[in-house]
Amino acid sequence: MSAVDHFSFGFLTPALAYLMSSAGSMLGLLLTSRARLVGGREGRFWLAGAALAIGGTGIWTMHFIAMMGFAVTGTPIRYDVPLTVFSAALAVAVVGAGLFLVGRGGARPPYLLGGGALTGLGVAGMHYLGMAAMNMSGHLHYDPLVVVLSILIAIATATVALWFTLRVTGAWRIGGAALMMGAAVSGMHYTGMFAMSVELVPPSGPIPGSRALDFLLPLIVGLCVVTVGLLLLVILSPSEKELRGEIAFQARKAARDDEGAPEVNLFGTPRG
Repeated sequence: MSAVDHFSFGFLTPALAYLMSSAGSMLGLLLTSRARLVGGREGRFWLAGAALAIGGTGIWTMHFIAMMGFAVTGTPIRYDVPLTVFSAALAVAVVGAGLFLVGRGGARPPYLLGGGALTGLGVAGMHYLGMAAMNMSGHLHYDPLVVVLSILIAIATATVALWFTLRVTGAWRIGGAALMMGAAVSGMHYTGMFAMSVELVPPSGPIPGSRALDFLLPLIVGLCVVTVGLLLLVILSPSEKELRGEIAFQARKAARDDEGAPEVNLFGTPRG
């Protein structure tokens, strides 16, 4: 077995990965809070943005920032680009599915637990798919017990995250929840990484794939730009307090209109 180094740049990559995961989680919670208020088609738009923020930035970007610090003594590492891009799409899709599921069923246990299991299994699948995208002169081996533990952490993390999206409001609460989500996602990632060992084999030719800096960095930067765009959209749109005031005003206006409306029969014409 070859020596595996998860921190080849020291604690720079895990620290940056944690910050990115927390930032993506915070933005996702802000967007889901907005979606709960507005509802309808606009609410679905905010939920899609939340899926991109949590799945793309909070989970996938965190994973591959951490992978930038991963090295194996005795072999370079290359990445299968299509498989890596597919893992990003998978992360966004499963988070979106979980958000829409709990958005429909609320905190009722079948919906919350089902959404958590679906999202957690998808996140774990994204993680191991991303690791399968690595090409090197060696064979990967996994400790089954640690793999199962990482999957259970992913499911528990996803369930708690979905519960947060239903309940948490206010800047301080959202910030605290995002820090907890960042820690949980990072814990799942490194648990899965420690399940792996590498058995080196003699190289049979050039290792296929691309270097991490050649395509991961542009992808990460691109997702960060999208994240900043979503954040600006939240900042420039009406605040949660303003939205609540507008909703209350519309409700009072509708109640006044109903009180002043003439009584009608089944055909919609005034009685009398």
